[in-house]
Amino acid sequence: MTTVKIGIIGGSGLYKMDALKDTREVVLETPFGSPSDALIVGTLEGTPVAFLARHGRNHQFLPTELPYRANIHAMKQLGVEYIISASAVGSLKEEVKPLDLVVPDQFIDRTKTRPSTFFGEGIVAHIAFGDPVCPELARILGESIESLHLPDVTLHRGGTYICMEGPAFSTKAESNLYRSWDATIIGMTNLTEAKLAREAEIAYATLALVTDYDCWHPDHDHVTVEMVIEYLHRNAISAQKVIQETVRRLAENPPVSIAHSALKYAILTPLEHAPAATKEKLALLLKKYL
Repeated sequence: MTTVKIGIIGGSGLYKMDALKDTREVVLETPFGSPSDALIVGTLEGTPVAFLARHGRNHQFLPTELPYRANIHAMKQLGVEYIISASAVGSLKEEVKPLDLVVPDQFIDRTKTRPSTFFGEGIVAHIAFGDPVCPELARILGESIESLHLPDVTLHRGGTYICMEGPAFSTKAESNLYRSWDATIIGMTNLTEAKLAREAEIAYATLALVTDYDCWHPDHDHVTVEMVIEYLHRNAISAQKVIQETVRRLAENPPVSIAHSALKYAILTPLEHAPAATKEKLALLLKKYL
């Protein structure tokens, strides 16, 4: 199997990468079930990459239903060391407008019912997660956006992504609460991915694509489905350009990430005393520590 160091996860509106060449579908199984879809492996700017449609190419998974662990494990199986995650989000700030791009550096977890760790069943690990986004990957992503001078797009470096459970959107009271926390954007998926990517020692950064203001905004009720779909389409075009440039820069100078050694001091259970079945289940993550 070809080793692929760069993975791309596409969110709402980004179900494929038109610029991918020499593509093939790779169907993988994991100890955590099947990923959302087949991974599309090909080349972008001459660099091998793996693309996964987060919700499936026909958007058949709710955020809560997503097989997050299988998705990240499948990327790890391919040898991925960097994940660029594109995600549609709502804005919690007036200055962060629809069509803008945000590269957040923090998350707040408002999820309730989804597994967000590979560990358990006899092996305890506590990753450091104070800085949940790889700063080096976020830097390259931001520099790529700036270099493209995209029309009608403003880049916002940094900011906090509220990750809610969904599938319903926020109440106005919740939306205003998040604004009082100085949060920047809101979505339903990326924090769970970020936690699992860190446990898998994969650098992770979010390319957040703003589709609308959340319900706090006085103009929110005037947003139509047609407007959101138009913004999703325009965001997908921007995202593909940004990802292509980011992949080019990553391939030229791949950085060392804090994520790449995240488990070094995180595993508390002496592995010689851990259950054999759990060690086998987690072998891909643990092999350099066994």
